[in-house]
Amino acid sequence: MSTLPAYRWHLAPDGLATRRQLRAAGLRPGGQDVVAQLERPRRQRGPLIAYLYRLDLAKPVRPMTPARRAALAKANAARRLCPACRADVGYVIPALLGMCVPCHDRPEQRAA
Repeated sequence: MSTLPAYRWHLAPDGLATRRQLRAAGLRPGGQDVVAQLERPRRQRGPLIAYLYRLDLAKPVRPMTPARRAALAKANAARRLCPACRADVGYVIPALLGMCVPCHDRPEQRAA
C-alpha cells in the first residue's frame, strides 16, 4: 500500500482541495481517490488530517430534487420528535439525553 503525500497547513499545491473547499466551489469528489493529505500540527495530540482531492477530476454537486428535499425534511423532523412525550420539541433531541429536556428533568425520569 502506498503512502499519501503529506503537506503542511496552507502549503498544499494548486489543483488540490479538501471536501469543504470542493463543496464551497459547488463541486464534489465524484468517486475519485484521495491523492494527498493536509496536516495541521497541534500541541498536545497528533496533527489534524484533511484529505485532498484533485480539482480537475471533481464533478458538480447534484441538484436538490423534490424527493431528496422531502426525505431530508422527514429525517430532520424525526430527530426533533421526543420518544417519551411524542412531541415535536423544535430542536434536535440530544443523543446524550435520548429525550427532550423537560421529559429528562421530570422527577420520575431521574429516579429511573
